[in-house]
Amino acid sequence: MAADYRYWCGECGYRTPWLTRAGSAEQRTRHYAECHPGVPPRGQAERRRSASGGVGCLVLVGVLLLIVVAVAVCRYQFR
Repeated sequence: MAADYRYWCGECGYRTPWLTRAGSAEQRTRHYAECHPGVPPRGQAERRRSASGGVGCLVLVGVLLLIVVAVAVCRYQFR
């Protein structure tokens, strides 16, 4: 399982390192027990965006551009 989650503390500026979902939740619980005893864990969860998220879009745009160019060349040749 990938290390794609981290939690930000709702009481201070602490954030867990990138871990699995269960690992970051455990780290958050441990942080609250040590630094904020008696306070229920809260804050924000963050999910890391995949590094290749924009590559698929770029490929799609490139393929569409090639199709447009091919259609334009075909229309020009058959005039």
